[in-house]
Amino acid sequence: MQLLGGIRDEDGIASISILDSEEKETDIIALELEDCARQLNEYFEGIRTQFDLQLNPEGTEFQKNVWNLLQTIPYGKTISYLQLSQQLGDVKAIRAVANANGKNPLWIVVPCHRVIGSDGSLTGYAGGLQRKQWLLEHESPYKQQRLF
Repeated sequence: MQLLGGIRDEDGIASISILDSEEKETDIIALELEDCARQLNEYFEGIRTQFDLQLNPEGTEFQKNVWNLLQTIPYGKTISYLQLSQQLGDVKAIRAVANANGKNPLWIVVPCHRVIGSDGSLTGYAGGLQRKQWLLEHESPYKQQRLF
């Protein structure tokens, strides 16, 4: 996984970003982001399956409703965009749900990577499908061994 950055205000974590660089910009973590960084490290080490952070993402009411539902998807599980739309009470909102999912500013903590296509395919992910696949494999109780 690439390096992570974040933004926090007095009301909580507003965004988490993945930097497309292998070089660290700094080793210094802002005091306000230390807990978030610790929890993300625990996630990547495989010892954390749920986050306990105060969140404050910017978005529309609809987007925030989608992001709240994303947080109910259990670690190691996936649901489809259609199922997410059904949970919101409107199966016709599938495109709006997918759009809100793609605008999630709290990668990993709000697990938009756990949403897949109805046919089980890995569809859409702002960070790229290779990251989505990595995250799902990381959370899987069945570790895939690579032959090549």
